[in-house]
Amino acid sequence: MTTLIADEFTTSINDPLDLVEELANANDWLFDRTDDELTAAVTGNYCEYQLRFFWREEERVLQLACVFDGRAPTAKRSAIYETIGLINERLWLGHFEMWADEGLLMYRHATIADEDGHGISGNHLATIVETALSECERFYPVFQFVLWANKTPQEAMDSAMLETMGEA
Repeated sequence: MTTLIADEFTTSINDPLDLVEELANANDWLFDRTDDELTAAVTGNYCEYQLRFFWREEERVLQLACVFDGRAPTAKRSAIYETIGLINERLWLGHFEMWADEGLLMYRHATIADEDGHGISGNHLATIVETALSECERFYPVFQFVLWANKTPQEAMDSAMLETMGEA
């Protein structure tokens, strides 16, 4: 995943969705915005991700959901829940989950805006988005090994988390 263009976003804006919109424009993402939600399409190495930002003014919370392309079939959901548990143990920010109704896999994170009216800084927002996308890219193969290669969650983690050493 490449680093987001965020140089122009060093100040804060009281409505974080304005900042998200600027970030989306600067990175040439297709997006759609309503009063309290912005959805953007971002192409990753493995699939297209849907970034969904929700702003809750009363709580001053910005939530990000990074939804994967595809769904987990019902027969694989218990293995996916186990996989999510193994993955979430390794995360320092945010978490993965699956919506039970639809089998949608996603990464989620929420952050609280400063109460003094400064909102969320561009650097803060860029870090949240970069983390979401990099974690999705990092763990996408694990989910695929469980869903389509019939590996157990632990086998999938072991296979996908292999680190190569040296040169070929």
